[in-house]
Amino acid sequence: MLMINVIINFRRYLKRRNYSPYTVKYYLNILKQFVIWLDIPLEQITDKKIDAYIDYLHSKRMQPASINCYLAIIRVFYTYLRYEEQIRLVNPIKTGRRLRVPKPLPRALREEQVDRLFDIIKSKRDWAMFRLMLRCGLRVDRIVYISDDAATGLEVYLKSRSHYRVKKIFLVDKGTYKGRPISVRGIQKRMEYYAKKTGLNVSCHHLRHTMATQLLNAEAEVETIQDLLGHNWITTTQRYCSVSNLKVQRDYFKAMNLILNRNTQQTFNQSVNYE
Repeated sequence: MLMINVIINFRRYLKRRNYSPYTVKYYLNILKQFVIWLDIPLEQITDKKIDAYIDYLHSKRMQPASINCYLAIIRVFYTYLRYEEQIRLVNPIKTGRRLRVPKPLPRALREEQVDRLFDIIKSKRDWAMFRLMLRCGLRVDRIVYISDDAATGLEVYLKSRSHYRVKKIFLVDKGTYKGRPISVRGIQKRMEYYAKKTGLNVSCHHLRHTMATQLLNAEAEVETIQDLLGHNWITTTQRYCSVSNLKVQRDYFKAMNLILNRNTQQTFNQSVNYE
C-alpha cells in the first residue's frame, strides 16, 4: 500500500462527500501526525497501539475532546481503506471508542462585561459583526431575527463600506486582501484582539452563550431559545438554566412571596375564626 496515493485518494473522497476545504485540510493534518508517530504499518495496528497513541496525545497535554476528534478521524480513514480501497484490515478504533468528556456549563458574559467589550470596539464593521453574534446567537449558517441595535449597527457599517458590489457582508478593511470577505479565522482574530485589549476571557462563542442567558433572564421560554439557537435537543438548551442565576433569584423570591402571602392569609383567617 503506497501511502501517498492512499492519502491523495482519501482527499478526493472527502471532497466528493462535500467536506469543506478547511475540514479536508484538518483531516489530512491529523492523519499526517498519526502516520509520522507510527513505527509499524497501518495494517498491523491493534487496539493496544491505539492506547499508546492516546497516551502520547495525553503527554502533549491534549484535551479529551480533541483526542476524541483525532480518534474519530482515524476511524473514518480506516473505514475508507476497507470499503473504498478494498484493503483487508480491521479497524483498530471500535465504534464508541472515546474518552469521557466533562460537560462544562456554558459561559456567558455579565452585562458590565458586554458593555466593556462593545465600548472599546471603534470599527463599524467589528461592532456590527459582534453585535449580530450577541443578539442573534449567530452561527455561520443561520440568522433567525435581528434586534434593532444589531440592525442599526449593520446599516451604519454597510453605508460606510466602499465596496458596494460585493455580495458578502463583512469584508477585510485593509491590507492585501482589502475588499474580500473576512474569513472565520479573521473574525476570531478580531475577537482575540478585543479580548486582549479589555482583559476579558471572551470568544465569539461566548456571545452566543450570552444571548441565551440574557433571553432566559428576560423570561423567554426555553423552547423559544432552543429554536433561536438551532439546538436539536432541548436538554442542550436547558443547560443554560444552570448558569442563569438572575432568573433563579427572581423565581425564588417570586415563589417565596406567594408562599409567605398565603401563610399570612391563613394565619389571619385562623385568628378571625378564633375570635
